[in-house]
Amino acid sequence: MQSVGQATSALPFEAEWKPVIVDSRQSMKVFVTGATGFIGRALVLALRRRGHTVVGWVRCEKRARALLGDEVELLQITDRDSSLSEALSRCQGVVNLAGEPIFGKRWTRARRQSLLASRVSLTSRLATGIKNAGQAPRVFLSGSAVGFYGDRGNEELDESSGPGNGFLASLCQKWERAALEASSASTRVVCLRTGIVLGQGGGALDAMLRVFKVGLGGPLGHGRQFIPWIHLEDCVNLMISALENSAIEGPLNVVGPAPVSQRVLARALGQALRRPSLFPTPRIALKTVMGQAAEALLTGQKCYPRKATACGISFRHESIEGALKELLVPSGISIGTLGLSTPPPLDEPDYLGSRVPKYFLQTRVMVDAPLAEVFPFFSKPPNLALLTPPKIGFMIHRMEGPMGRGATIEYRLRVAGIKLGWRSRIERWEEGKVFVDSQERGPYYSWWHEHHFRAQGRYTIMEDRVYYAPPLGLLGRLAHRVFIAAQLREAFHYRGAAVGLRFGKLPIGEDDDERKA
Repeated sequence: MQSVGQATSALPFEAEWKPVIVDSRQSMKVFVTGATGFIGRALVLALRRRGHTVVGWVRCEKRARALLGDEVELLQITDRDSSLSEALSRCQGVVNLAGEPIFGKRWTRARRQSLLASRVSLTSRLATGIKNAGQAPRVFLSGSAVGFYGDRGNEELDESSGPGNGFLASLCQKWERAALEASSASTRVVCLRTGIVLGQGGGALDAMLRVFKVGLGGPLGHGRQFIPWIHLEDCVNLMISALENSAIEGPLNVVGPAPVSQRVLARALGQALRRPSLFPTPRIALKTVMGQAAEALLTGQKCYPRKATACGISFRHESIEGALKELLVPSGISIGTLGLSTPPPLDEPDYLGSRVPKYFLQTRVMVDAPLAEVFPFFSKPPNLALLTPPKIGFMIHRMEGPMGRGATIEYRLRVAGIKLGWRSRIERWEEGKVFVDSQERGPYYSWWHEHHFRAQGRYTIMEDRVYYAPPLGLLGRLAHRVFIAAQLREAFHYRGAAVGLRFGKLPIGEDDDERKA
């Protein structure tokens, strides 16, 4: 490992690196910054699946609890460095994902300083905390980006490639040097040179969808610049591999194995959405709107994950077309009007007699975990936020009574951008089998949601049945056709992806109930 002195003087890249495959599956306590962000939330779920415990270092405990659920220990950020070192002493791993978003504002001098401080200053503080910890963590993963390489055209890049020029390249070099200050005989440091992460609920894809969904999408600039993309699932799995594999050290390209040009990405996105992708955004227009921040969109890196592949790490999503289809085309979610073939609700409830539903939603998934693990997770209301798209803004306001029949839960959320209150009542509760919630107050005229669970060997069959009706009669039915059904599909699709990260899931069909352990 590099010594502290070497870390401050050497550039964070290397000419030769040879892998030694070492896989440590020991359970770790992992200290995470940026846990409430797009990648952080997914990482928390994936860490829990691997049996690790998570400590989130957060600015607002209330907001973080609402976003991260019941399975994360939260530590409030304070100005006391001694409390940080004490917390780090209890952890075996640290993952630093904090940093203000690169996009959203022009890169004024003040903005550049803010971007620098939110990354470099915080990373320096963590590195100092690690060095001062009574028992230093074994591994420190710290954020960086493929912007380290600058604009390199068609040059093939890996972890041995040198740094480029420009603001982002300079920022990444300073960021990595700050992280490497923590390197010692006790602590292994990995700099996560992350590419464009594609996933539901945030990141670059969320921004692109706003334009592509209305049919105005297309490549940025000339469209020939390479985009080193990676699916969110592969991204967090690669990070966890870096935590667990003691052979991985120094820079690590967190990218997929098949970078594509901006033009190819735009075409694949248009195909997945069944929208045109014919409208390029001229370079001058981007620079006029974004100023120097346009640099991040107009430059490219043909970047490959050499270290990951050398360590035998595989990628589930290697095709951009397949990845976007999986992210944007919900499957296994059926929505239709109630009919003779609709499964009857449990017990013919009085609720549905007075609030007659119009539509029925059904989804089934085979969860790669035993019922004894799955049911308790889903029966805890605080965990609902981890399963809900962030843009819905789900936050529990009040809960009355222990979880069980008769309990009520009040929460707030956004529907079509409007903040609304929702009050649910638990109508039925059978431990390990089923629970049912109904809407007492909220945006729907009728909402009856049955959560069914059944053990299938070492797996769990989980089924949702929702009987519902929007308000406002004919107008509500029109709204259902225009956007409500699509929003429900998107929400349950996101939920399915979160379940996959937390527990793992398997394909399920009509005959999959025959699957044996």
